[in-house]
Amino acid sequence: MAASLSSRLMKGFASLQAVRSSRLASASAYQNGVMRYSSTVPSDSDTHDDFKPTQKVPSGSTDSLKDIVENDVKDNPVMIYMKGVPESPQCGFSSLAVRVLQQYNVPISARNILEDPELKTAVKSFSHWPTFPQIFIKGEFIGGSDIILNMHKEG
Repeated sequence: MAASLSSRLMKGFASLQAVRSSRLASASAYQNGVMRYSSTVPSDSDTHDDFKPTQKVPSGSTDSLKDIVENDVKDNPVMIYMKGVPESPQCGFSSLAVRVLQQYNVPISARNILEDPELKTAVKSFSHWPTFPQIFIKGEFIGGSDIILNMHKEG
C-alpha cells in the first residue's frame, strides 16, 4: 500500500510540474495582440547550453536593446521589468509589485530581466535606477515595489 501511495504521489508531482511548465511556456510574448511578457530559461552558468536563449534580440530586428526598452515603455501602458514573470515572480519585490498592480485589473506587460544580463543593464541605463523591479506607467518611470505600494496605500 505504501508503495502504491508513493507511486501515485510521484505521478501527481510529475503531472503538476508538466502543467506548470506548459503554462509558463505558453504564456509568453503575445496575448490578444499585445506583448505581455517573455519567458525563457535564464542564461547563467548553471544552465545547460541546450536551454540557454540563442537570440537576445528577435531575428531580423535591427533594434538595439535600448530601442527595445524604449518601445516597451512607449507601447505598453503598464510595463514592468522584473525577476521572473507575473505568474511566477522570482523575488519578493517583483511578487509584491505584481500583486499591487493586479489590484487595478489592468493588463501588465513584463520582461524577465533574469533572461538576459544585457537587457538588465539596458533597463538600468534607460531609467538611471539600479534596482528591480522597475515599473513604467504610461511611459513614465514610477519606481519599484516600494513606490507602487505607497501609491496604492495613499489611493
